[in-house]
Amino acid sequence: MSQDLFHIGGKSLSSRLFIGTGKYSRNTLIPEVVEASGSEVITVALRRIDPASREENILTHIPPHMTLLPNTSGARTAEEAVRIARLARAAGMGNWVKIEVINDQKYLLPDNLETVKATEILAAEGFIVLPYMSPDLSAALRLRDVGAAAVMPLGAPIGSNRGLKTKELVGILIEEAGLPVIVDAGIGRPSEAAEAMEMGAAAVLLNTAIATARDPLLMAEAFRGAVASGRQAYLAGLGAVRNAAEASSPLTGFLSV
Repeated sequence: MSQDLFHIGGKSLSSRLFIGTGKYSRNTLIPEVVEASGSEVITVALRRIDPASREENILTHIPPHMTLLPNTSGARTAEEAVRIARLARAAGMGNWVKIEVINDQKYLLPDNLETVKATEILAAEGFIVLPYMSPDLSAALRLRDVGAAAVMPLGAPIGSNRGLKTKELVGILIEEAGLPVIVDAGIGRPSEAAEAMEMGAAAVLLNTAIATARDPLLMAEAFRGAVASGRQAYLAGLGAVRNAAEASSPLTGFLSV
């Protein structure tokens, strides 16, 4: 198979697995997970940047070839998300940003309306905006129209490892949104990442499933293989699903003569 690159935000990526930086037992695991996962894009919360401490400053543990995707974790309004994004760019983290605007503190569900507002402002300022969203088609179309580079619907609540609970809605976005769909949040098993890719998702972003595994490096390798396998299956074309059986070989004629 010829190389299947993912083109987004002016970059060509060979990996469709995006990873995070939270919840690791030690920050020094991050470069090892990067290598094991093969990922080229990594999210980081601006509030975890501490230039005064080499150990605590998460940026010192991220290999230089990675594309940084700072997120606006902690923002409750579009205004706060815009402010965090501008601070991240001023801190030298580039012009990619993952918009997170969350008011719900139990399920951490995103506020799509405020997310659209922040996306419009930041896209106009030249940011490559990847908004985290609840999988709603109308919101996805608005995000597309105001300049989002992709949409990032949740599979299940952040950190829950519950899997692709929003499968039907994510499928609608893949079919209708007209933007790359990167499934974010909730993916807990490699098989669930493969399922998202088989559906036609452009990429998968996850953190908890790797960071909290008994062996994070082995789990990173497992997700690397699952995402690649799911993508390969999507490109190959899955067979039709039927209610009734259909024999692979003729059932009549063999013993009739």
